[in-house]
Amino acid sequence: RAPAGSVTATSSPSVVISDDEPGYDLDLFCIPSHYAEDLKRVFIPRGLIMDRTERLAPDVMEMGGHHIVALCTDKSCNYCNDQSTGDIKVIGGDGLSTLTGKNVLIVEDLMDTGKTMQALLSLVKQHNPKMVKVASLLVKRTPRSVGYRPEFVGFEIPDKFLVRCALDYNEYFRDLNHVCVTSETEKAKYKAE
Repeated sequence: RAPAGSVTATSSPSVVISDDEPGYDLDLFCIPSHYAEDLKRVFIPRGLIMDRTERLAPDVMEMGGHHIVALCTDKSCNYCNDQSTGDIKVIGGDGLSTLTGKNVLIVEDLMDTGKTMQALLSLVKQHNPKMVKVASLLVKRTPRSVGYRPEFVGFEIPDKFLVRCALDYNEYFRDLNHVCVTSETEKAKYKAE
């Protein structure tokens, strides 16, 4: 359970986590012991993530019933350490030409600046889908943002460096169930050369 006043629901389709949210003590959660020295706090517990995801599902389904084509992003394809390479690679499936006339949902784990998403949307729209919408579990409030906001947002969060299974750092932290705030020693320890 979140401390009073730290997590508030808004009229937009997201939960806003305040900039001063401290998170939760690691000792309160099951954390793989090999990461004990590398994490500061649990920022969003797994249960809250699961509940928010379940609540967003009906909203997403309204966009096209059961006729939705989902495109899932993978940050490991365009990130090295904590910086985007700016490259977009489409892998798997039959290519984007199969999206013509379809309801497309792009599923994102974390939206930072929005630059990569804008580039991906431009690429997808070249194939004339019927509709394109974006769902992101996390959207950062950052001065580096280009101003793009997805239609479906799980949590709006402060500009902190976070890790979790889908928010890995150079392939590490994929075995975390909770979104956690990292320490600076972690970033140095797992930095790609």
